[in-house]
Amino acid sequence: PFSTRSSTAVPPQPPPSPSALLCTMANQSFFSLCVVLALAAGSAFMPAPSRAMARATPRMATATETKVPPLPKSVKPGVVTGQALRDLLAHAKENGYAMPGVNIVGTSSINACMEAASKAKAPVMVTFSRGGGQFIAGKAADNTDDAACIAGTVAGALHVRTVAALYGVPVVLHTDHCQKSWLPWFDGLIKANEEYYEQHGEPLFSSHMLDLSEEPLEENIDICKGYMERMAKIDLCLEMELGITGGEEDGVDNTDVDSSRLYTQPEEVYQVYETLSAIPNNHFTIAAAFGNVHGVYAPGNVNLMPVILHNCQKYITEKLELPEGSQPADFVFHGGSGSSIEDIRYAIDGGVIKMNIDTDTQWAFWDGIRAYEAANRDYLQGQIGNPDGEEKPNKKYYDPRMALRAGEEAMAARLMKSMDDLRCTGVVSFES
Repeated sequence: PFSTRSSTAVPPQPPPSPSALLCTMANQSFFSLCVVLALAAGSAFMPAPSRAMARATPRMATATETKVPPLPKSVKPGVVTGQALRDLLAHAKENGYAMPGVNIVGTSSINACMEAASKAKAPVMVTFSRGGGQFIAGKAADNTDDAACIAGTVAGALHVRTVAALYGVPVVLHTDHCQKSWLPWFDGLIKANEEYYEQHGEPLFSSHMLDLSEEPLEENIDICKGYMERMAKIDLCLEMELGITGGEEDGVDNTDVDSSRLYTQPEEVYQVYETLSAIPNNHFTIAAAFGNVHGVYAPGNVNLMPVILHNCQKYITEKLELPEGSQPADFVFHGGSGSSIEDIRYAIDGGVIKMNIDTDTQWAFWDGIRAYEAANRDYLQGQIGNPDGEEKPNKKYYDPRMALRAGEEAMAARLMKSMDDLRCTGVVSFES
């Protein structure tokens, strides 16, 4: 969509705004939402209404359609942990929105997340993967015993803690999928949290995810229970996964998984809820699968069934003899590429308080850089010499900050679209 200049081109304008370039490219960019919730299906799972029936269920209005009350007093600009995190997630569920959990790979993508949140007046979850942590430390750094993965993740968290309050919104610090073979990384992060807690009275991170969905259910729950007991002592939230999220993301490859494992049974969710709820000072979320797949797929290739989440809430409510309509479980949503806004919002109505986004924001970042290069190509072919003259310098064009800023702006714009879809735009206001 952007033509390059010839040697007879008119004098260049200052490097164009990547957000303006993004608008021009919108008609040919394929966007999808990346989202988490994985559990295994079987013949016993409760009969679900048709998708048409599910969509006919009344939904709460978006945050921009109704006045959302101010955030609880415990929630302040900057990183939120402990009770403030509990209050923020409760506010999301009570007011029918979810926050995006965005995978990052460096300070540029971290800053893009918080820029989007600031502009949209929305909370955001900055999410580190194991590979992302290693990249921050540097691919040449010694990674014996996951040392670089741990150090890079901690360094990224400290960056967020240093600047987050400047953006004026609540920020959740989180880590993504940790399978059983990656537990040394997880253990290193828990140790870093414990040390930070001793000094500051709160953990370094807000929450961490364990993905033991490939292990037997009983082992998955037992390991999660052990970590929840340890994490509860320092006010850390645990995100656990049941079932399988399909596709591939950052070293986790489930492209060949049996499709039946992409869906869950309410009995499994209740088993997790019952076990973890018994732990003093527990705080946990559940990534329960309803057909979620990592990556980008053409519409129709991903068959989400968010009604499963509603069935799980109903099942737990009945087991605990809670009032009808209760939503005792906090769900998170991974890998929803190719899904409709209707499915996303119906999942939110079923208790989803966070949706993971990675593939689309990665593409947006790259697309911003690509557009910048395309618009300024004749000024990026050498240090000296461009259509304005053989001796004209090009430094202001090849300064790495220019292309990186283009990526940041494009990523922030894409993320703001996701915030609209998640109904969280405009929900941040603080009591005076």
